[in-house]
Amino acid sequence: MSARTSWTQLCERRLTEPGVPEAYEAARIAFELGREVRHLRERNGWTQSRLARAAGMTQSAIARFEAGGTVPTLPVLQRLACALDQQLDVRFSPRADSA
Repeated sequence: MSARTSWTQLCERRLTEPGVPEAYEAARIAFELGREVRHLRERNGWTQSRLARAAGMTQSAIARFEAGGTVPTLPVLQRLACALDQQLDVRFSPRADSA
């Protein structure tokens, strides 16, 4: 009888497969961007529809973005920043795990 693999072991094995770490990182970035846009939108007291009109987008596109379901282009981020009266700041910074 073969030993069962634990969830942790499965995750560790999957993260060694080609392309998986990059996909997880892209998903993390999409989630964090969406969370920040939602925070800014709610701070303004706006609905998704209101932000969509201000950014020239659809409400469903805003909903997908806020849920972390899409990775936006820089022009879309710029439109969202302008609609939210924010400055878009794209930069590189050292990784926390770099010594």
